[in-house]
Amino acid sequence: MLKPDLSVSEPRLRQLLHAGQNFDSIARPVVLHGRRAAFFLIDGFVKDELFEKILEYLYGLSDDSLFASPDAFVDGAIPYCETALEGDEDKVVTAVLSGQTALLIDGFDRAVLLDIRTYPQRDTSEPDKDKTFRGSRDGFVETMVLNCALIRRRIRSPRLRMEAFQVGSESKTDVTLCYMDGRVDTALLQKVQDKLKTTPVPALTMNQESLAEVLLPHKWYNPFPKFKYTERPDTAAAQVLEGDIIILVDNSPSAMMIPTSIFDIMEEANDYYFPPITGTYLRLTRFFVLVLMLLLTPVWLLLIQNPAWVPPWLGFIFLQENPFVPVFWQLLILEVGIDGLKLATLNTPNMLTTSLSVIAGIVVGDFAVKSGWFSAEPMLYMAIVALGSYNQPSWELGYSFKFLRIMLLVLTYLFNLWGLLAGLAAVFAMLLMNKTFAGTSYLYPLIPLDLNVLRKKLFRPSIHRQ
Repeated sequence: MLKPDLSVSEPRLRQLLHAGQNFDSIARPVVLHGRRAAFFLIDGFVKDELFEKILEYLYGLSDDSLFASPDAFVDGAIPYCETALEGDEDKVVTAVLSGQTALLIDGFDRAVLLDIRTYPQRDTSEPDKDKTFRGSRDGFVETMVLNCALIRRRIRSPRLRMEAFQVGSESKTDVTLCYMDGRVDTALLQKVQDKLKTTPVPALTMNQESLAEVLLPHKWYNPFPKFKYTERPDTAAAQVLEGDIIILVDNSPSAMMIPTSIFDIMEEANDYYFPPITGTYLRLTRFFVLVLMLLLTPVWLLLIQNPAWVPPWLGFIFLQENPFVPVFWQLLILEVGIDGLKLATLNTPNMLTTSLSVIAGIVVGDFAVKSGWFSAEPMLYMAIVALGSYNQPSWELGYSFKFLRIMLLVLTYLFNLWGLLAGLAAVFAMLLMNKTFAGTSYLYPLIPLDLNVLRKKLFRPSIHRQ
């Protein structure tokens, strides 16, 4: 606890904040109306102009009654609304490291915390991943307070709740739960709150991914994602209004949504920014392409391994020339090679991305076929699969189906038709045994069957009928 004697509390706080060692940890002694005081703050986290105005006001104080107690000082001497009193020195240190300004005054056993912080941030521009043809063009940023404001701007209801937590014994990362009181599943909400309060981790080093792995430990053999992510405030607000829980993590420009089934992950903002018939078409196309992405190459491999099964009108699917490298290995190499090109694109400077992409396309495409490494048909089918992976918004779901597709390829190559059937049975079993964070079926409303809800998931209904 803080001591009322400033000669004791100030050196103690200097020591805890390492004010003499950290160049950005500032301890500023001042004298207010003849009484010694000290400000503690982190350089770069404070609005300089606002701090100067408050300091100028405090220097002009002349009423002795304002210094009678910490409460009297806050009520009568602080010309700012975001103010609090704190007597626990550990909490004062955490507040300062979070960007708040602490004011210690001789004779006060509590510190005055001024929330005049600001964080370096980028503009709330439209996210690169979650683009829409219509709709708003703003997106989440790395500052959690601003992300909360973007949701508040869309839901002006007193029932909207935003609960703050700190996760990580060392990092003390700010985490916010956003939900609608009266619509949220109270049992699920209590489960999430308990998890956040008892999370035994030193730091959320990878932001939301670290939090996701702590909230729900994942079985490595089941790749399907348990959380849906979005960088769009309108999508997050819509999910809150439907009774879902949104989790915002400071320093992360996206929101986590729970509970999440595979049908929830497949939904996209574009479905609702167009009329129902167009939104339904886009949604059904997305489901069709997802299934095509999973089955195209395994089924093609099965057919070319069993040419007698192929009717004459499908004869064009066969290889035009005998391959030097077996088709199975060509497909596996292309699966890895496509991800290699993705990683190369991410690490390529923007000014070179277009030119290097053209070079890679020519080398991998034309030259690879002419050299005999690859046949034209496997490259065509893998190109279709690669493009299909971008038809749905979730990176995690895309890679889940990629891993399952590779499993189907291996089983089909080794065991022919029975291998493909066994692989499909394994895929269905993974989906069936998977559970959402709330413990419900990952395939709901298909299993257990709820026709009314399933119809809404497959066919985009009119807004007034939801």
